[in-house]
Amino acid sequence: MSCPSSSNRFDGGMDMREVVVMGVGMHKFGRFPDKSVQDLGREAIQNALEDGGIPFKEIEAAYVGHVYQPMGTGADVVNQFGQTGIPITNMEVACTSSTQGLIRAYWEIASGLYDVVLTVGVEKMQRGLLQGTTAPGSYEEVMGLKVMPAVYAMKTKRHMHEYGTTFRQLAMCSVKEHKNGCLNPYAQYQKPCTVEEVMNSRMIADPITLLMCSPTSDGASAAVLCAKDKAGRYTSKPLVTIASWAFGSDLYAKEEGEGEFAGVEVLANRAYEMAGIEPKDVDVAQIHDAFSPGEIFLPEALGLVPKGEGGPWVEAGRTDIGGDIPINTDGGLVSRGHPVGATGLAQVAELVWQLRGEAGPRQVSGNPKVALQHNAGIGGVCVNIFKK
Repeated sequence: MSCPSSSNRFDGGMDMREVVVMGVGMHKFGRFPDKSVQDLGREAIQNALEDGGIPFKEIEAAYVGHVYQPMGTGADVVNQFGQTGIPITNMEVACTSSTQGLIRAYWEIASGLYDVVLTVGVEKMQRGLLQGTTAPGSYEEVMGLKVMPAVYAMKTKRHMHEYGTTFRQLAMCSVKEHKNGCLNPYAQYQKPCTVEEVMNSRMIADPITLLMCSPTSDGASAAVLCAKDKAGRYTSKPLVTIASWAFGSDLYAKEEGEGEFAGVEVLANRAYEMAGIEPKDVDVAQIHDAFSPGEIFLPEALGLVPKGEGGPWVEAGRTDIGGDIPINTDGGLVSRGHPVGATGLAQVAELVWQLRGEAGPRQVSGNPKVALQHNAGIGGVCVNIFKK
């Protein structure tokens, strides 16, 4: 799917309004057997409304991302705040479900259909390995080609072969993620670990060990989007603008490029062009690290780190909170947790807090102004740029 040009117009020639993320909120990620998905969503939405200074009656539409919940979950979650007759749309695009809701809310506001739209991600998950993504009995299922740890493991092995990335560097990614998670009150895991503990933890799919894997989780996240020219009615906080977006099926995007991560590269280049920036302009990034090695090869595909240098950059601390390009300052999927329907907006919340200077002990220094989100799902990979 083609992206709008840098002049912020759709292909039809319509001039688009600027859109801001005015309020964000979360419910802590983890295990909450005594809470319903409605309980989780209610807290995240309430936090987002309060953060943006917006009464629920001002919300004109809502998108709710979830994957493992029953049909109609979106209405069950949002209607807790009042049955005002707004359209409530459920989104299921695997791990990008709530980010896809964000993009659609952006379109509706940018085009002038609405001024204020609520986006939500909610999930309660069973323990254990995420299931594959193929049809029962398919070739991919029989051959084990779509088991997610195995998919990441094969990509990691190839990167190790081509660039000399080491097992220790993979483990150092996990150590960094868990260190950052200790600074995040919303993270599922808030316990540091050592390189040796990561390397010696149970092997899941060689070379990926247990402590390199994101957990299944319960949790919720929310964001309120608003037309920039209307935002002053509600808040005096610094405004975070959605500067660009790019999404598509990674498999088809690869047709425009070459290599294992060509799809990510194509989408990233679209997002950079639309935002009028280059990769070097990004001050902080959230990257979809379902498994720790993703923090090595995905920053390369996004242009944030030179090709083949992902491992050495992690080893040298250049992707730490105080490094050249801070990545996953909140612990990422591996430490923050991965309730799939809520993951995308959790990334957005962290970037908004970083751009506002509200991230507390994990705050990136130097007054960051540009942030990047990479969120990968089945049927939709997203690269979004946010600016202060």
